[in-house]
Amino acid sequence: MTGLYYEEFEVGQTIAHDKRRTVSESDNQRFCDMTMNQQPLHLDEEFAGETQFGERIVNGIYTLALAVGMTIPDTTDGTVVANLGYDNVEHPKPVFHGDTIRAETTVLDKRETSDGERGVVTMEVEAFNQDDEVVCSFERTVLALKAESAEE
Repeated sequence: MTGLYYEEFEVGQTIAHDKRRTVSESDNQRFCDMTMNQQPLHLDEEFAGETQFGERIVNGIYTLALAVGMTIPDTTDGTVVANLGYDNVEHPKPVFHGDTIRAETTVLDKRETSDGERGVVTMEVEAFNQDDEVVCSFERTVLALKAESAEE
């Protein structure tokens, strides 16, 4: 287990995650197939070539999911009780096949639950491409274990 307990999160703390991933055409195609998303902007080179992007772009939900996955080992692996929500999702720049994505997490807020046995932590996650442009950002709120509860 590598995640943080509630007590270990500090408001204002930023975690630069080491894992990166270069997004392939196959990643995008499989994600679209699995989620039954047949948007031609993701799958049809001829269609996408006529858009403002000039080529296919990666499914934004894949980018969101990838960013979440990159953050788990350093934030909530083994210490999360539940994901409570994803808010304020933005995709300011598109992701293209061949882009390499990395993520950073900043702790925005934390509070104990009313029973004091766990804590709610809200984090902002930003995903960047190889040019350090933000390609996705969102807030993730989790219910986290407290260290003392885990020991019981």
